[in-house]
Amino acid sequence: MVDKIAFRLVSPERKLFEEPVALAVMPGEDGQFGVGAGHTSLVASLKAGLVELYPEAGSKDIARVFISGGFADVTADSCVVLAEEAINVNELDEKALKAELDQLQKDLSLAVEQGDVIRYNSHIAVVEAKLEALAA
Repeated sequence: MVDKIAFRLVSPERKLFEEPVALAVMPGEDGQFGVGAGHTSLVASLKAGLVELYPEAGSKDIARVFISGGFADVTADSCVVLAEEAINVNELDEKALKAELDQLQKDLSLAVEQGDVIRYNSHIAVVEAKLEALAA
């Protein structure tokens, strides 16, 4: 029995990860879920959050990648995540994110048009998810 699944994570800018893993845990729109070898085929919508990649069962050496949303295409032997934005968690800058969040909240308080309010709230949610990823 195969104990790993071929995993690939790509964003419009680059391919971040491509190698077999024992388990991949992702932030689904309906909640966090994990996939491994032999998983039932599915296509899932992903929300902003952490993708955690376990190279071996029970491994403490976990690769953690923040995504701002996307889709996962899962089969019994592979999982491809197409992310809108993807960044290794260790590349996130907490100070810069907090400054960006403060500015977005100020901009939101000045927004008049409904479209601007929606856009600012969406961007705020992504920055908050990045801060949560750093805290995890």
